[in-house]
Amino acid sequence: MRAPSLLLSILGLLSACATPPAAAPIEPLFADRLFAAPSERVSTDEVFTVSDEMRRYLRQEIAEQLSRKGAQAGLIDALYRKNQLKLEYDAATTKTAAEAFATRSGNCLSLVIMTAALASELKLQVMYQSAYQDETWSRTGNLLFASGHVNVTLGRRIMDAGTTRDLSPLTIDFLPPEDLRRLRVREIGQQRVLAMFANNRAAEALAQGRLDDAYAWSRAALRHDPTFHGAFNTLGVVYMRHGDLALAERVFDRILSREADNTRALANLAETYRRLGRGGEAETLRLRLAAVESVPPFHFFQLGLDAARNSNWLAARDYFAREVARAEHYHEFHFWLGVADWQLGHPEQAQKHLRLAMDSSTTRGQHDLYAAKLAWLQSREKASERAPARGGS
Repeated sequence: MRAPSLLLSILGLLSACATPPAAAPIEPLFADRLFAAPSERVSTDEVFTVSDEMRRYLRQEIAEQLSRKGAQAGLIDALYRKNQLKLEYDAATTKTAAEAFATRSGNCLSLVIMTAALASELKLQVMYQSAYQDETWSRTGNLLFASGHVNVTLGRRIMDAGTTRDLSPLTIDFLPPEDLRRLRVREIGQQRVLAMFANNRAAEALAQGRLDDAYAWSRAALRHDPTFHGAFNTLGVVYMRHGDLALAERVFDRILSREADNTRALANLAETYRRLGRGGEAETLRLRLAAVESVPPFHFFQLGLDAARNSNWLAARDYFAREVARAEHYHEFHFWLGVADWQLGHPEQAQKHLRLAMDSSTTRGQHDLYAAKLAWLQSREKASERAPARGGS
């Protein structure tokens, strides 16, 4: 029997939740004695630190632009114009401001942090916004990651008050324009942003099996913001993976006491009960979850994989198509839909979905993998076109 997936919040984009009632003490939920020291430095002290390279960029490379257009408009142009910073979306690792600037890449949160650091260096007012949108999901092994979104708004410099420049606050968002129209946002503080950064690092460590690091980062996230449900959920999954089921239960109960329909906590607590041998309680929670979320993330995708293993490619294609209809920008759904089309003898459709998989990939590694598979598919198609037809006698 396949092990159930564990659900996490990660901000490759960014997850958010409503502010709960006043937070209870969090220290009783920590268990430092059960974990070794982390293998890396766990600190958010340098998240917004501006590097010498960043200062040089502002003072030399775009100084004339900042002077002519103003700090606000000049920086926004630098971020958006492809011939300037040339930023690339890459969800592999959540980066500090300096790391994102050095590589010219990062996930949504990393790029927001970099933007905020540059704006603060220019003495611009900075406001962060958490965006409400339909959650998107990704997976690593049997870990499912729920992603939301964050953006940043730049206001005027205090010293520019009273000038003739247009100093209305402007929002910088790295989503495509067509996606922005669906967003509803609320302002969040820098402590929540730092908690999100640490929670991302925790989830990334967890995906790599580095449980000591994941524990340290999730603890850091909660110390920045004890009201952040995403970090509680990550901590609970760390405990599950570490075999500390009683602690995991306490953490998920903490979430559900403040947000009764939190689907990640419901699913993870049900799995915790199953591992504890409390099957009746697990089933009760699954029924409660089904009432909130009738079709769980990756449901049709898993059915498609099962059908593919049995070489039932017609059924597999139908299941993969249903997942694409639910999440049209997730690369893995398009890839497997392309595989099914290829197996069913539809090479043009297969190439279409491999291109979409490549275009919607979130890391350079994924992009290159899909590009290689697409090139192979195209070479096979050309080879079949060149093959001479067999003639009859």
